[in-house]
Amino acid sequence: MMAADEIKMDVDEATVVAVGGVEEISTETLAQYYQRLFPFSLYYQWLNYRSSEPTQAFTHREFSFTINDGIYLRYQSFKDGDALQREVHKLAPSKIDIGAVFTAQPRTAKSLQPGAFKPVSKELVFDVDMTDYDEIRTCCQGGNICKLCWRFMVVAMHVVDRALREDFGFTQLMWVYSGRRGVHCWVSDERARRLDDAGRRAVAGYLGLVRGGADQSRKVNLSQRQSKHPHIIRSAEIIEEYFESILLVDQEILLTRERWTKVLAALPDEDLRKTLDAKWSSKPDISSVDKWSEMIDLVDKRAIRAKSKFGLANFERDMMLQLTYPRLDENVTTHLNHLLKSPFCIHPKTGRVCTPIAHDKFDSFDPFQVPTLGQLLRELNDHAPDATSLAEYTATFSEFVAALPAPPQDAKSSQSLEF
Repeated sequence: MMAADEIKMDVDEATVVAVGGVEEISTETLAQYYQRLFPFSLYYQWLNYRSSEPTQAFTHREFSFTINDGIYLRYQSFKDGDALQREVHKLAPSKIDIGAVFTAQPRTAKSLQPGAFKPVSKELVFDVDMTDYDEIRTCCQGGNICKLCWRFMVVAMHVVDRALREDFGFTQLMWVYSGRRGVHCWVSDERARRLDDAGRRAVAGYLGLVRGGADQSRKVNLSQRQSKHPHIIRSAEIIEEYFESILLVDQEILLTRERWTKVLAALPDEDLRKTLDAKWSSKPDISSVDKWSEMIDLVDKRAIRAKSKFGLANFERDMMLQLTYPRLDENVTTHLNHLLKSPFCIHPKTGRVCTPIAHDKFDSFDPFQVPTLGQLLRELNDHAPDATSLAEYTATFSEFVAALPAPPQDAKSSQSLEF
């Protein structure tokens, strides 16, 4: 691979128009980023799974590039990491997506007979997007995020990461900030990469818990058997640790009548709904923490009188899960040939780098401290590439790659994957 310090280029401050946002992104600034900062060597080691020679895990991998404000180039593939690096330097894409490994090199797809070109492996991937929490969060909507609602992503990473490691035995997980409003998880274990669509649907179904659209008031209603599952118990314990501070303090989900009626709608007892609505309407300034405590106290008393084992009895746990449990985009996970934005891309809406998130820094990771393209190029005027604010994220990536299993010493590149 060509080292960054082999490429000499002065950073022209005139090309960096603004600190953050789309104004700092241009073909020229992207070219400088790819030439000076993008970790091509580590990137190749990851997708070639540390083999010293190119394997089909890399040569038969699909890459796609978005260039020139929307031109989308699919089915790109390369003989080795240097070839990928040269093409990225040439095109300076505004986005790189990573796809599956196919039965043949994707660039030859059009010349193949029907049925001869099929996806055979890919990392098991997960996507959590903040817009899926819009019916819950009160601080932001749409593409906007703040430090308050970002904590939903913190919970999502904890819950999904623990499940993948403890319930499925996966160990090679890399979490990546999407650059704007969410997180991605790349599971690189060979068992995960070999899963077909049915296997991926099974994993997504296992992790999926919140069901139903915005018009459905009760989206989690677990059976007695489900309630005893280790994943449910563990997830509820994680969520309980965060619930009050996120939902009741930060989001104040019971602050106004418009908000509390959404929660009360899930109560399976009309008398309780009316009682609480009337009481809170007469004293609307009661905090969400106190309203929640009052609601659960009444629910528990009614459940005891009714000798109800479920419905009311588990209302608190089910609502905590409904309001806080990760909301996964299952389509991203379930389809082997689904492409996902590459780590270390520049997000076109924010200018921020899609950076890895260290496994032990879920709680401390701050998306607003992730460097932007313009910031990095300005830093290059005074610092070497390995001394910019991107360095800590590259180090996290390096640790992830170094932990991947080393390939067998006697393995030949052509034998790395059997199709």
